[in-house]
Amino acid sequence: MHLLKINYLLFFVVSVLFLSCDPAKKSLLSPKPDSIPSLHFLSELDIPYNLQFNNTTVGGLSGIDYDAPHNLYYFISDDRSAINNARFYTAIISLSQKGIDSIHFTGVKYLLQPNGLPYPNNKQDPFNTPDPEAMRYNPNSNQLVWSSEGERIVKENDTVLENPSVILVSTEGKYIDSFTLSSNLYMQSIEKGPRQNGVLEGLTFADNYSTLFVNVEEPLYEDGPRADVVDNNAYIRILKFDAASKKNTAQYAYKLDPVAYAAHPATSFKINGMPDILSLGNNKFLTIERSFSTGRLPCTIKVFMTDLNNATDITNIPLMNAVTPFTAATKKLLLNMDELGIYIDNIEGVTFGPTLSNGHKSLLFISDNNFNAFEKTQLLLFELIE
Repeated sequence: MHLLKINYLLFFVVSVLFLSCDPAKKSLLSPKPDSIPSLHFLSELDIPYNLQFNNTTVGGLSGIDYDAPHNLYYFISDDRSAINNARFYTAIISLSQKGIDSIHFTGVKYLLQPNGLPYPNNKQDPFNTPDPEAMRYNPNSNQLVWSSEGERIVKENDTVLENPSVILVSTEGKYIDSFTLSSNLYMQSIEKGPRQNGVLEGLTFADNYSTLFVNVEEPLYEDGPRADVVDNNAYIRILKFDAASKKNTAQYAYKLDPVAYAAHPATSFKINGMPDILSLGNNKFLTIERSFSTGRLPCTIKVFMTDLNNATDITNIPLMNAVTPFTAATKKLLLNMDELGIYIDNIEGVTFGPTLSNGHKSLLFISDNNFNAFEKTQLLLFELIE
């Protein structure tokens, strides 16, 4: 999702640059008796604004995934073919005991349509312009899957309805196939189905890559209101797909936290939604919630452990004023990045990296700078202690 931030808050950007902390001593959560994992912050590396690589502008990085066999990372850009053609990058990230040593981009590939051509921008063809948000690598097939949010513009003389999509491509970006979406994810001109820019935001493989889970960022219209600063039962959906048939087999409710801070002015833009999801196995996940409010430049990022094991399949249940009882996914807070004491921007992607020398799993987050000089492309490194 693209977040609008206010330029007059430049003074805040300057001030946070002087904040410092000792990453090795930042512990957000101690191990719990019920074996809830804990996350420890290790390091941050910022990718320079408007970095040029192979005649493209690196930015808008909305998804990250790790190809362990090749020690390679994939980053998808949410550029809607406006600056350069819709694309993804590969990179090598060097880690050490001190944290992130460096990132070295190694390649850029364009996402291609079924006809083999790059995707158009919204001036060329608004009905087929992509909005890339997430990408995962499948080492079993050596293929990639990525999601697009589509488009929903409903105006008297300008209506654009483009369905979201989940697309399978080669590691060169060549179109292979697409997943079949349920009808409740079709864009509509009435207030039913997905909201604009709040649709298929996160992806994760599970069950040895036989299952793909996809999350909707914000509530569908028929599921209720968007998150607010008070608890208003804002439910999103986590969708389960069979990776072989590419069909949606179940949907589950997930309740968002309220928006972390009030907007200033109060009627200005604010949001809380889920930008990514990462499988832990056995129907358990790390889920990321990202809250932003106008008048406050940083985002509030929360990481939860989420369990779908007792959740109801709500495929055919509208959640707003639901008559049919349902059980939502359970979630437990692992980390609120506000507590780190550093500036946190628009985190949109998460992946496991290599196992660290101490035997702990590494966890890397990436932020989307929206190609905005007032925002940062942050790469954050944590260790997961189970």
